[in-house]
Amino acid sequence: MSELSDKIQTRGVKSLDDAELLTVLLGDASLAATVMSEVKGSLAALSCDDISRLRMTGGMGLRRAVMLAAAAELGRRIAAVRAREADTVNSSDDVVRLFRPQLETLTHEECWAVYLTSSNRILERQRVSQGGVQATVVDHRLIVKRALELLATQMILIHNHPSGAAEPSGQDKVLTERVARAAALFDIRLLDHIIISREGDFSFARAGLMG
Repeated sequence: MSELSDKIQTRGVKSLDDAELLTVLLGDASLAATVMSEVKGSLAALSCDDISRLRMTGGMGLRRAVMLAAAAELGRRIAAVRAREADTVNSSDDVVRLFRPQLETLTHEECWAVYLTSSNRILERQRVSQGGVQATVVDHRLIVKRALELLATQMILIHNHPSGAAEPSGQDKVLTERVARAAALFDIRLLDHIIISREGDFSFARAGLMG
């Protein structure tokens, strides 16, 4: 631990790798290694577990599980505050950073639209639908109507997959096509549709599926 403390003092917390960071939080390098092995090296998996499951991971116990959960929640809240302060987006990664803190831990699906100017300045972020675990119903006409009201020239769709991977479903692909076609009638461009899950994220634009 003293070596890690020295490393933090001389190079900063950002210099720690995931295992080292977990060692600092848990106060036990051996336990940290066991936990990392059980979650296959994914700190994201730890941050999404509830206390009852987390305490069993690596046998860390209740006290350490509570501390780890609190640290994860603190990180999410800081990220959420920074996301609310952002006023422009320049890439799909920017959008993921904006929405992951609020979407990745939900147990139901939500779909959001981000309305933009031609210079990628955010005019509004609006939740356009909220549904169940497997799907949510989205009205593409209402999405485009709001874009017209805001005089937006571009927009991005974002929704989460609370269970399963971030790969798009057939319904996701149909929604993307419908919104893109409806928006194009008014010279509004759908830049991307991004899916966020605990396992990662998927960008229609990055995958070359935006036409």
